[in-house]
Amino acid sequence: MITEIEDYFTKGCDRCARFNTPQCSARIWSQGQDELRRILRATGMTETVKWAHPTYMHAGRNIAIMGAFQGDFRLTFFNAALMKDPEGILEPQGPNSRTPGMIRFTDQDGPKRLEPVISAYLREAMGYAEEGILPPRDDRPLELPDELVEALDSDPELAEGYFALTPGRQKSYIININGAKAAATRFARIERFRDKILAGKGALER
Repeated sequence: MITEIEDYFTKGCDRCARFNTPQCSARIWSQGQDELRRILRATGMTETVKWAHPTYMHAGRNIAIMGAFQGDFRLTFFNAALMKDPEGILEPQGPNSRTPGMIRFTDQDGPKRLEPVISAYLREAMGYAEEGILPPRDDRPLELPDELVEALDSDPELAEGYFALTPGRQKSYIININGAKAAATRFARIERFRDKILAGKGALER
């Protein structure tokens, strides 16, 4: 993955086979991302690379990160639960996100059109960082997928292993299993995860 900021804007993030090709999402959306970058840098935030993407920091805290996909590009806020969103433009990042924290752009002119709003939201987030304000922890448990409930009910050893996991590890399985659309695929994932669950590991652990 890239470590230099300019590489992202000229080549991409190097996380897939489209890196440094005309099909790279970062290059497809280069015009819009360049405009968004201008807006971000105008705030005086520190620009760096984290997770192979442009990340903007202030007062020692991550404020926002940019990313591009084939169909859109995005600005995602860290600590999004603090954001007031008076314009109603923030979206959840995915089906398991409980807090809207992302601005999605589907045309190259989106950042320029929303520049006053983007700038105001960034200043709001920077203010929270300066004051050391963090969002309250959300300890609400995620709802178990039906397929996981069925598997746990029919396999006492698996149930014992799953409920012995830390909440974070349990959540990793819920998110991964829910990521499959078909019930058959969800069951297959549960079967594949069985040994890891019994070993006390999370879905992404080796």
